[in-house]
Amino acid sequence: MKLFVKGDIDGFFALGLDNMLMLMLMSNLCLGVLGFSPDLFFGKILPATAIGLAIGNIYYARTALKLAKRENRDDVCALPYGTSILTVFVFVFLAMLPVQQVALSSGLSKEEADLMAWRAGLLACIGSGLIEFLGSFIVYHLRKFTPRAALLATLGGIGFTFIALDFVFRSYTYPLVGITTLGLAMLVYFGRVRLKLGLPVGFIILVVGTLIAWLLYYFRGTPIVPAMELQPEMIGFYVPLPVIPDIIAALRMFPQLFPVLAPIGIIHLVLSLQIIESAEAAGDSYEPKPALAINGLGTLATGVLGSPFPTSIYIGHPGWKALGARAGYSLLNAGVIGLMCLTGTASILFHYVPIEAGMAILIWIGVSMMTQSFQATPLKHAPAVVFGFIPPVGAYVSMSIKHGLGAAGIEAETSFFNPGILDTLAGVRNFYADGAFAIEQGYVYTSIILAATIVCIIEKQFRQASYWVFVAAILAALGFTHQYTFTFSDTISVLKFELNDWFWSYLIVAVVLYITPWITNDGKEEITH
Repeated sequence: MKLFVKGDIDGFFALGLDNMLMLMLMSNLCLGVLGFSPDLFFGKILPATAIGLAIGNIYYARTALKLAKRENRDDVCALPYGTSILTVFVFVFLAMLPVQQVALSSGLSKEEADLMAWRAGLLACIGSGLIEFLGSFIVYHLRKFTPRAALLATLGGIGFTFIALDFVFRSYTYPLVGITTLGLAMLVYFGRVRLKLGLPVGFIILVVGTLIAWLLYYFRGTPIVPAMELQPEMIGFYVPLPVIPDIIAALRMFPQLFPVLAPIGIIHLVLSLQIIESAEAAGDSYEPKPALAINGLGTLATGVLGSPFPTSIYIGHPGWKALGARAGYSLLNAGVIGLMCLTGTASILFHYVPIEAGMAILIWIGVSMMTQSFQATPLKHAPAVVFGFIPPVGAYVSMSIKHGLGAAGIEAETSFFNPGILDTLAGVRNFYADGAFAIEQGYVYTSIILAATIVCIIEKQFRQASYWVFVAAILAALGFTHQYTFTFSDTISVLKFELNDWFWSYLIVAVVLYITPWITNDGKEEITH
């Protein structure tokens, strides 16, 4: 098989566009939501990302060439690889932003709070990489006792809320950009049609969205462009260097961050295995252990060099193979995207192309994650998937409450965010924010456990269901889920041992499930009320 073929160009446009969108998203969240300095983002985060991308893309291109040579074929496609959209959102909103807000409420300066938030992201990234690397040797055992619905429901819930729903709101804020590009995305991605002349769909969507955004800027003054001020000093050559002292300083935050990084690392691991299996179904059989191990090593390198955002194998290998991509598209991705990160020229992209221009593609990704939760699981497990969505939705609602109260406090020059707001919301608006804040803590665990429990109940495996609920009780008692306290503008987990009401509630349900075979008959009729 040749190193480069014509299909690699099409494959690069598709994969490179995905990675460019991830860079834009990282810029939007780091420079916008977190307010990091350009020096931190362009000097440390992006160069480290370049190295992680290089490690994975070069390795997977090499293994594709080796597989082609071994099997005497010319149609082997390398595994697609880039920055993970799941962890970009999860690590920003569940690791870095909470740490930053706690630091600010403790009286630290914005610069000191940013440093702590960045270090928290590094620790989460490295922890996730370790889980992926070490888990590559035991992942098959993990899949034996964890229902697929439990993992996909969690992924789908996060995709629906933090990715799709958030950008849908933004689409309806700027409808000429958002709804126009969303309509084009729905036509092509869900209608399964191709543009004539072989034009890459994602690239066209980005161009159309950018063009409309700049026209609105010139004629109406719409503020979404320029997306970022372009400063000449941003462009240069940045050498990624290990940030070991910062990682050591971050270790004291490990107990606080472990509830976030552990389940995400495990979900990434199992999903990566499924991606490798989908590649095998498409005709390209890769050895799972080394492929998964390199996936973890790429993330580890990224974290050690200063980026809080893990890299990952991408879903959709059969799609890239259908485009005619082979090994070269992976090398092109490493070279072009890596060069943009190392030289700061990504700032040109961030200046001219707003995230709003590409949010239709992000919405499609989020909706696809949710859709996969149903399509890749048995139909009878649909209730389990729906239950698995509830905790991510609760976490998103909780975040929305904080946004609203925080904005109202800024307007009124006071703080509305305190425990007293719970009684006010419950008594005046009949809305129980206490439950939303409780379900937000460790919601990934709760999502997995709820979905797995429902699967076991549907399959009449009541003892296994009781074990899952017993795990929920232990996590609640340790503070990995539900326990929280108020800070100046946020709620954060409280890791302490306490036999709280959540513990006793879960324990009661676990006991009931355990004795179910003794106290019930195996009824076949459906309950209709």
